[in-house]
Amino acid sequence: MYIRRMETPKNPLSLNYRIREGLSRLAMAMRVDEWERAKAIGLNPTQLAILTLLEGRKGGLGVKEIAAHLGVSQPTATDSINALGKKGHVEKRAGQGDRRSIGVHLTPAGLAALRHDTEGQLAEQAIGSLDDGEQQQLLITLVKMIRHLQEKDAIPVQRMCVTCRYFAPFVHADEERPHHCHFVNASFGQRELRVDCRDHELADPSSRAATWETFETG
Repeated sequence: MYIRRMETPKNPLSLNYRIREGLSRLAMAMRVDEWERAKAIGLNPTQLAILTLLEGRKGGLGVKEIAAHLGVSQPTATDSINALGKKGHVEKRAGQGDRRSIGVHLTPAGLAALRHDTEGQLAEQAIGSLDDGEQQQLLITLVKMIRHLQEKDAIPVQRMCVTCRYFAPFVHADEERPHHCHFVNASFGQRELRVDCRDHELADPSSRAATWETFETG
C-alpha cells in the first residue's frame, strides 16, 4: 500500500518546490484581479492582456507577436483581436514599409477602456504589504527570473532595462542612483528599473550579455 510521505519542518519539500507553490498562489490572485478588471470593462482577460500589450507600442504588433507575448495560439489571439475590433478597441493597419504586413493598433477607445480604474486589486494589496526594501528586492528577483526565461526562448525578449542599449549599470558612485539611462541622460536607482519601457531599444546579444554580467555582479 502506498503511504504518502508526511512533510514536517524537519523534512520539508525542496525550496524550489515551495517557491513555485508560493508563486502559484500569487498567480491565482492575479488571475482573479484580471477577471474582475476585464469584467468591469466588458472584456475577458485575454482581450484585456492584448490592450495592455499594445499600450505604448506606436508601431503596433502583428498577430504572431501578440500570440507569442501572451503565450496563446495564433487562432486564439486572432479571435480576441477580432472581438476587440468589433468593440472599436483595436484596429488593423497595413505596415508603412510593407503593405502586406498588418499590424494591430490600440485605438483611443481601447486606451480609454484600459485606463478604467479597478480599486482593491488583490495582488496590488499584497505587494503593498511589503516595505520599500522588500519591494525593491522582489523587483530585482523578478527581473532575473524573466531574463532567464527569455534567454531560454521560453518567452519573447521583454522591454526591460537590462536588455536595452541605453542602459549602463553601476556607472555612478551614488549607491541610491548607480545606473544610467542614455536615452534620457539621467541616473536612476534599483527601484526604478523597468520591466516594460516604452523607449526600449534592444541591444545586440553580446552587449546584452556584457550588460547583464555587470548588473549581476554590481
